[in-house]
Amino acid sequence: MHPHQLKLLINNKGKGFFKSEANQTGEATIYLYDVIVNDDWLGGITPLTFAKELVAITDPIIHLRLNSPGGDVFAARAMQTAMNEHASKIIVHIDGIAASAATFLVNQADESIISKGGMLMIHNAWSIAMGNAKDFTDMANLLNKIDDSIVTDYVAKTGKSKQQIIDWMSNETYFSDQESVDFGFVDKIAESSPKNKIDWDLSAYKKLPLNSEIDEKTEKLEKNSDPVDDPIIENHTKNRPKYREMMTA
Repeated sequence: MHPHQLKLLINNKGKGFFKSEANQTGEATIYLYDVIVNDDWLGGITPLTFAKELVAITDPIIHLRLNSPGGDVFAARAMQTAMNEHASKIIVHIDGIAASAATFLVNQADESIISKGGMLMIHNAWSIAMGNAKDFTDMANLLNKIDDSIVTDYVAKTGKSKQQIIDWMSNETYFSDQESVDFGFVDKIAESSPKNKIDWDLSAYKKLPLNSEIDEKTEKLEKNSDPVDDPIIENHTKNRPKYREMMTA
């Protein structure tokens, strides 16, 4: 298991859940509020678990409610395939965040909706290698191939240029609700906010989203040791985890 994925699982242990429910209107709902994994011995949701739940649903419309910090690329690809092969219309709702591999499920949606304040994040694939120079070269080549396939999907989804997608992925870019729609990753913003919210620990990634004017000021303050005469900003700075100082994969 890659250290980044392991850190996601450990830091968010016990936070996630996965379930489905049906109603009397011919529509079903699946909640995928967890890390996407190939092996769930430390938690998370596997493509097998996801596919079994999905294939059991025969309702013509399925609402996939998504709040995931991401996870394994190939596990998410398998989930994407299961969605593609299902006969129902699948509407993906980003209830909190769709980060990393979780965005593949957004790409596959027949319709996608993001909650107010929700976010989407894309970045380059990560992995770990051990061995001689050839082993590392082979891993680099594999990562490049994975990135190329992801870039192709995002280009098809958004209509943006290949170079623009590459730049966004290279910079580990977070998109606000409006940006997600404006740039073509998501179809529209939800009219109301979801009831279920989870504050994911995203420190396994290199960056954390700057989601407000206060956060932008805080970012500047972290580079400046001078005292600040602003109790709101000062308190936000004091309590804000300095994720960028943590180890990253």
